[in-house]
Amino acid sequence: MKHIVLLLTLCLFVSKSFSQEKKSLNIERATIAPKIDGILNDIAWENAELAENFIQYNPDVGVAEKDYQKSIVRVTYDDDAIYFGAYLYDHPDEIMKQFQSRDNFGINDFFGVIINPNNDSQNDTEFYVFPTGNQADAISSPNIGQDFGWNAVWESSVKIVEDGWIVEMKIPYSALRFSNKKEHVWGLQFRRQFRTNRSQYSWNPIDPSVGRTSLYHGELKGLKDIQPPVRLMLYPYASTVISKKGDNDIEDEYNIGLDLKYGITENFTLDATLIPDFSQVGFDNVQLNLGPFEQQFSEQRQFFTEGVDLFTKGNLFYSRRIGNAPTGNPTLKEDEIVTDYPNKVQTINAFKISGRTENGLGVGVFNAITEKTFATIKDTITNLSSKQVVEPLANYNIFVIDQQFNGNSSISLINTNVTRNGHFRDANVTAVLLDYANKNNTIGVEAAVKHSFLNLEEGNQNGFNTELEIGKISGNYQYSFEYELADEYYDINDLGINFRNNYSNFSADFSYRIFEPVGNLIGFNYNIWANYRMLYNPNTYTGKNIGGRLYFQNKNLLAYGGSINYEVGKQYDYFEARTEGRYFIYENWVNSSTWISSNYNKTFAYDINLGFGTMFEDDRDMFNFNFRLSPRVRFNDRFTLIYSIDFNNSNGGRGYIQDLNNEIIFGQRDRTTLVNSLTANYNFNVLHALSLTFRNYWSVVDYNNQLYTLENDGRLSTEDGYTLEDISDPNVNFNTWNLDFGYSWQFAPGSTVTALYRNSLFDYSNASRDTYFDSVNNLFDQPIDHNFSLRVVYFIDYNNVKNIFKKKNS
Repeated sequence: MKHIVLLLTLCLFVSKSFSQEKKSLNIERATIAPKIDGILNDIAWENAELAENFIQYNPDVGVAEKDYQKSIVRVTYDDDAIYFGAYLYDHPDEIMKQFQSRDNFGINDFFGVIINPNNDSQNDTEFYVFPTGNQADAISSPNIGQDFGWNAVWESSVKIVEDGWIVEMKIPYSALRFSNKKEHVWGLQFRRQFRTNRSQYSWNPIDPSVGRTSLYHGELKGLKDIQPPVRLMLYPYASTVISKKGDNDIEDEYNIGLDLKYGITENFTLDATLIPDFSQVGFDNVQLNLGPFEQQFSEQRQFFTEGVDLFTKGNLFYSRRIGNAPTGNPTLKEDEIVTDYPNKVQTINAFKISGRTENGLGVGVFNAITEKTFATIKDTITNLSSKQVVEPLANYNIFVIDQQFNGNSSISLINTNVTRNGHFRDANVTAVLLDYANKNNTIGVEAAVKHSFLNLEEGNQNGFNTELEIGKISGNYQYSFEYELADEYYDINDLGINFRNNYSNFSADFSYRIFEPVGNLIGFNYNIWANYRMLYNPNTYTGKNIGGRLYFQNKNLLAYGGSINYEVGKQYDYFEARTEGRYFIYENWVNSSTWISSNYNKTFAYDINLGFGTMFEDDRDMFNFNFRLSPRVRFNDRFTLIYSIDFNNSNGGRGYIQDLNNEIIFGQRDRTTLVNSLTANYNFNVLHALSLTFRNYWSVVDYNNQLYTLENDGRLSTEDGYTLEDISDPNVNFNTWNLDFGYSWQFAPGSTVTALYRNSLFDYSNASRDTYFDSVNNLFDQPIDHNFSLRVVYFIDYNNVKNIFKKKNS
């Protein structure tokens, strides 16, 4: 540990100068605000200084614009907003456009404005407009990249003309965070993409081989006498849900509630959801899970995806823990059974406060409360039912402090806490993080020290984790070395997700990539890696692997590549046995894949993936084959259809089944999985859209009759003679069907109506030898769940309401 501290201290002081001449743009105040109509005839644009002479940074670097594709941008401002007018020259038949939902780039050219009010090279606010008029926006920082879950309300208008297309934008100050002072200098960048060849240009030149693009902003000067507005935005909503589950009667439910955003100061914002409504959250992509670890699902609730960049530091926050299944198990007496165990916990309310000062100090506070939840218990003799608490009233809290420095580095302190009423477990995790790069952006260091604490009925439990990664982070050649350690008590799973602990792992990675075209290639990279794994306690070897990956993209925008990974020699799996201290040995596992992705610009495009895996081990005959085909058709600028079929067949796999007579029983199994999915989108225009999502997942597992006993040396034995007749049937036929069909209408800025119909089917049996079509027939014999929901959200900006009253008074 002393050596780590010394190394980090040296890194903080060893830095060289990194400088670049920046473009600057001087802005003039508008006496009359421009009308956002896509026509640059407003008086405000007449004397505006021009931002022009864009330079390509991808795939080539330093190439000037073509004469017929020049970009000319004007900027002005007033007391309420900053305005942008861009004339984007091009041949109209080369402008690529496809109507999409918000934040979906699709097959589009785009024009982007990137604003950094603190001019700190780290915290950007990005606004994009497409030739269709669709918008995208994001916040961006080094630790999260671009977060398109963040949404602001701003105006834009587009017109396609005979020599290109025109964009006008109005970005209200309520969408930005900046300090109250006399004069401002903001970081500013403009970007433009030509989808035909995927080339991208920027106003201030970018060198993609060194540092992040946020280091290459120009500067906007001349902003004077603007005051941060009162940032109070209300999102009242009303929703109704009508559902029919199987053969049950139709149920209806009605909700009203409110989400709000309030600027506590110029730089800090409160986001709150009062009486949350998650009735229109999409289905999870559930899979049949035979492994020892839980399946991780993506977050789809907007409140938990928007503006959470500070809270995701250190990977300690897995938001699906909030409102997930209860953590407790009912205590059953003899002759009692569980008749109803809820699959989720209701969230009562949640809020987050976050922001960053002009000096780079970020502070975040997150809090959510979930309600007490009960399971229903039935006495099979008396037929009387009772309730037991399986999840008490619980409070989830996160506190973060993050100090940025050097324009490219940060040091953070983060604490997560879960407090539950009664005799349920409480949890607390604290971490200190360092993300450092020298001034030249050539050397990077990431380090973390984390401590977990559990308050359990049987006593307290303390655990720790440390991580250190050092590497070269710029240029064609890059490499890194990493060490990570966790003791056997490290546990963050009350508010985070951590699949395993008790490890001491070393890894190395080397990569090469091009930043300028080479022959017919506009993109090429490869990387190779090696990992050496051990247990922390006892300090013993568990496995190692080496591998590599290749990626190519040519000038026709055809991308292809492949990968291979080899787990060398004996691998000691301490988790598959599901028993502390026991392990299962397998040897020489190799898996490889190759893929190809065609040009999405064309009417018809496709993705193909092909992979296999096998094991070089005595007495093992294992082979895994997987295939994925995903064709897509872009019928026109409004209608896109994507189909995907995934097939996976694995023969000769071995894994845990159950414990029997104090023995750990394994079985050899064949598994086949087939997934069909369909996505369709039809956009009438920017404001009206239809969407369809369908997924059918089918997986069967068939075990050999002969079973194995796991020996103390990690090997499997058949000497005990166990067969399938000695255990409950482990064969599986798992089939799910989910369908979502929705309509959305943005009837006012920030205000939407969403109507959604969905249905779902589920079947689980032991018929592992049924064909796919037999299984589908059985699936449709199951009761089907129907659900219809309607949700209306209305956006209210306090400043707009205030201006209305001002005008009336005048």
